[in-house]
Amino acid sequence: MNLHVNRNLALETLPDALRQSLTLAAERDPRAELAAQFIPAGSRVLDLSFGTTLERSLPNGCGYRRCDVDTEFPTKAAAKSDIIVMLGTLEQIADVESLFTHLRFCKQDVVLSYCATDRCGASERAALGFANHLSFYDLALLFDRYGFRIECTAPIDDTQTLMRLTPTDRLMPVAPCSVAVVSGNDDGHFGDRLGYHMINALLPGEADVHHLTFRTLNEARAKYDLVVLGIGNSMFQPLLGDDVLDVVSRGKAAIGIFGTQYRELIPRTALDRLIDRLDTWYARTEDDVLMYGRGRKNVVHLGDWLIDQFPMNGPCDDEPLEVSDDVRANDALDRTIQTIQRHKQVYSAGLHPLLCALTSAELAAYAEQPSAQMPDIVSGKFRSMLIDIFGRTYPEKQFFMVDRDAVTRYKARVHRNVAKVGERIDAILRNVAVAAG
Repeated sequence: MNLHVNRNLALETLPDALRQSLTLAAERDPRAELAAQFIPAGSRVLDLSFGTTLERSLPNGCGYRRCDVDTEFPTKAAAKSDIIVMLGTLEQIADVESLFTHLRFCKQDVVLSYCATDRCGASERAALGFANHLSFYDLALLFDRYGFRIECTAPIDDTQTLMRLTPTDRLMPVAPCSVAVVSGNDDGHFGDRLGYHMINALLPGEADVHHLTFRTLNEARAKYDLVVLGIGNSMFQPLLGDDVLDVVSRGKAAIGIFGTQYRELIPRTALDRLIDRLDTWYARTEDDVLMYGRGRKNVVHLGDWLIDQFPMNGPCDDEPLEVSDDVRANDALDRTIQTIQRHKQVYSAGLHPLLCALTSAELAAYAEQPSAQMPDIVSGKFRSMLIDIFGRTYPEKQFFMVDRDAVTRYKARVHRNVAKVGERIDAILRNVAVAAG
């Protein structure tokens, strides 16, 4: 019978739940609990450990099988597993080369603990009866020799270390790269905010991305592997100065993703110099290509890539919606898109709210944006976009019927083009890495 002393110094029997809790606490295995943090839920686990309590620490959905390795390696069981665990095992194996030969052919991740000579002296190891004596350096050589890399590690205590090994063929080589992205994102415009997410999603995961704006060009680093000028925004005077050219020249390669506006005010020589510096200019509209890219091999008609952010949708609200010159910077992008797409009739003074509306609305209208310096000159970007999508423009401030089929065709074409931009960026960065090597 289990007894304990209560506050009144009377003897009473432990409740069953408390007794079970104390028993489990006494049997806790911190090493096994830590190892469980390295194991995905749903894994088929082969445990080659000596007397651990791993099974009860495993995450939900795991299958568990335990085998001994003191006779022969359980090849069939290993072939049916997703991950192999060895806690306190490796130190007891005299022939580690033979063990890792078997592990190599299993081609599974391995979670193991080891007490390296760096943390445990000869006398302690002898007292513990260890069969081998490897340092961290020896372990690294052993793992490499049999096609494993250390994916992550964690200390168990003062002497033991837990490691997760992954077969080398599962580890893709990663070549870090630096990318500068120059945009007007600090203005908080709807299109610039969307473009920020577009370019981040398109760049490779290993890219170190340095976002600059036209106001922070002085913060540019000395060099980059790639400079991306624009995120679907418009270039116009005065954004074509020497400071922009200087940043573009700091990249081993450079591409542009932008359109143009207020073309009557653009110095042709300044834009030509910029395009000359770019490996590829992904122009937003056909007008851009015809006016500034004719005869050039480095100019491609991309389309307005921000349409990729707007799913084809059906409106449900009969009340007309008027969108001002721009959406407020603190408005959530997803909610803004949903609000615009809910209305059957949309009037917009902003280019990209209009583009968003075209993917859902039945009727649409727009208001052009006159130049602040010369009010009789308008941006021209609405006209260029409408011709790209519908093959014609429409008078401003007059509602027109949206040709849904034309919008669908345009969206599908731009989506394919965006995928090609991603492939091109990957190819550029691979070539830069090869040249650097």
